[in-house]
Amino acid sequence: MNRQLNWSLVTISGLFATFFLGNIVRAADSISPITTLSVNVSQSSNILIAVRKKKRPKFKAKPRSQPTAESRSAPRAESPQTILLPAAATPVPTIVAPPAPTDPIAAEPELTIDVTGERRIDLPKSSPIYTIDRQQIDRQGSKNAADALKNLPGFAINDVGYGADIHTGTYYRGASTNQFIILLNGRPINTNVNTYHGATDLNSIPADAIDRIELSSGASNIIYGSEAFGGVVNIITKAYKGSPETNVSAELGSYGRQDYRASYIGGTQTLNYRIGVEKYRIDNDYSVPIGAANRDPVTGKLTNADTDTMSYSGNISAELNDRNRLDFDVTKITSRRGLVYFGFPFQRDRLNHDTLNLGLNWRTQLSPDQSSILNTTISYNQDYFNTFGPSGTFSRTGTLDTQAVTGRVDHTWKTNPTNTLRWGGEIQNRQLNGSSISTVPSRIAFNDIENRNVLNTALFAVDTWKITDRFAVDLGFRQNFNSQFGNYLNPSLGSRWEITPNLALRASVAGAQRNPGLDQLYLYDTVHGWFPNPNLKPETGFTYTAGFDLALSNTSTGTITYFGSSLNDRLATQAVSPTITQWANIGQVATNGLEIGFKQQLTPQLSAFANYTYTDAKIQSGAEQGLQLSFVPYSVAQLGIGYANRGWEVNLLTNYNAGTRRAFFNNPGLISTDFIPSFLNLDLGARIPIGENVGLNLFVENLADVQYEKVNRIYSPGRTYRVGISANF
Repeated sequence: MNRQLNWSLVTISGLFATFFLGNIVRAADSISPITTLSVNVSQSSNILIAVRKKKRPKFKAKPRSQPTAESRSAPRAESPQTILLPAAATPVPTIVAPPAPTDPIAAEPELTIDVTGERRIDLPKSSPIYTIDRQQIDRQGSKNAADALKNLPGFAINDVGYGADIHTGTYYRGASTNQFIILLNGRPINTNVNTYHGATDLNSIPADAIDRIELSSGASNIIYGSEAFGGVVNIITKAYKGSPETNVSAELGSYGRQDYRASYIGGTQTLNYRIGVEKYRIDNDYSVPIGAANRDPVTGKLTNADTDTMSYSGNISAELNDRNRLDFDVTKITSRRGLVYFGFPFQRDRLNHDTLNLGLNWRTQLSPDQSSILNTTISYNQDYFNTFGPSGTFSRTGTLDTQAVTGRVDHTWKTNPTNTLRWGGEIQNRQLNGSSISTVPSRIAFNDIENRNVLNTALFAVDTWKITDRFAVDLGFRQNFNSQFGNYLNPSLGSRWEITPNLALRASVAGAQRNPGLDQLYLYDTVHGWFPNPNLKPETGFTYTAGFDLALSNTSTGTITYFGSSLNDRLATQAVSPTITQWANIGQVATNGLEIGFKQQLTPQLSAFANYTYTDAKIQSGAEQGLQLSFVPYSVAQLGIGYANRGWEVNLLTNYNAGTRRAFFNNPGLISTDFIPSFLNLDLGARIPIGENVGLNLFVENLADVQYEKVNRIYSPGRTYRVGISANF
């Protein structure tokens, strides 16, 4: 009790210190005002590319193929010829020409100041930033964040769509969910929980609440957390766009799929709000071949694969004056689902997953212009996991309740026309309340209840120098102070060189460290029989990228990125005896790969995109030395073409997957070095206007009706259908 009280006092003191530091910076502005500096703010919802002085433009402006992401102080600006693609995922340099500057300093637009608090990642341009906006999410028919991300370069999302199972994971550039950072409106929501299916589940984040998703790497590791071996995913929720708006939709599909959504945005420019609710369920009771996981031997159908999710979200924003704004948002999700696990012949375990995320952000414009912006944030995040099921005639259950309270100060300051400094501090107290209870006689002795805390504070800074009009360098560091693993420093370095107005070369490298989860350290996994290990060491290493951004014409853009990472002391389970499996540091993984993206506006109504990713994620030591990481395919590719005119839309999307390594729990005759067959999937979506603000939405997935194996022994259902109606007014 005294130990928990001490940690609580430390956390509360840290939060007070967070706001105190924020007020000091605000007060400093009134004592020593920053020189007036006008900054052009990019409003593109794609990758933010700085525009040079008007006398020598960086890239030619091209017609907008999707709506721009506006600040809350102005309504959304729509292009009269908006092209709607399933996922135009290429991080292309889309340029929106800014208004002409009114003073000489305004002609230096290198800084992209955050116009909506923490709702946009403002980073150096030395690493690519991929963006999926609201229209792409709608046209793709996404039901959650995983659905929306699956068509971005670098992603291999196995646990999405029909028959999705969370054991099979989500990977980005070879890194698992717990090895990249997930943000909600700029706030970390990772659980760092690894057992009892406790990893952050992107399937549980509803699409209805999302305005856009931004994916970054490089310097973002320094700003948001050093555990990002893959990258940083920032999920930004919807906000007021200048006028009240009501959205409702209903959708029915194959195998018991139902999806109902409703939201309302209202208020005024100075005080506005949004509320939303979504109900989703699916039975997933389709036929699967002999040998498939969770196949009912009587009916031949997939069983215990149903999902039922309910989500609520809302936010309120208050403009206190022309320099200060408060934003509060809340997301509540409840999920009930069965588990399909290829390690058991017939899995019956269930998973209850509840999340609650609260965030309060105070945004202050410290200077008369937007050259100095301070964001002060307090947030609370809870993830509750409960896995339970039979074990023969006995039963077992595992519970993990993680709670995190975080305080953060983040200051973006354009110190002069050629230098931008982003710096701040963060304090987080994370608590784990866990239990593992089994009535299996051989496991009763390991029944356990754990209550653990870990406190982490950090200081971070990223400074960007514009050395010439065409060349910029950024240098960053993150100093962490961890109550469990001590102090450690992670640096970053990046550069960008605009070789010509239509060609830019960029590169970045950043250090990373991911600490073991509290469950891996202390709590016995009674479901799988895995023992904790209090002597685990952190995973350490670095990540790097290098590539080109290309503007081939006014309507054609592309990107090429080489990426890699080196990870030491990889965490995994290891058999230490014939009867004991324990978490351990088992060796090194080296990853490198290539991402290529291309986007073309063919006509005002027709556009296309293509992405390809090659990932070589090799285990460098141990019994599996030389093998590709399981569940990470060597190659994935996406190709899309879309047509939109006067409310009519047709979108065709193709996905290719080279197949993943089987690794373990194989059918007789198959071994762990085998790969599942590659597969090609075609999806068709269409919208038919049936009124001024009403549309009929149609989706046919897997047009070829081929039942392919998504990962080891988990199969797709073949062709599926969805039909729905949506309205906004």
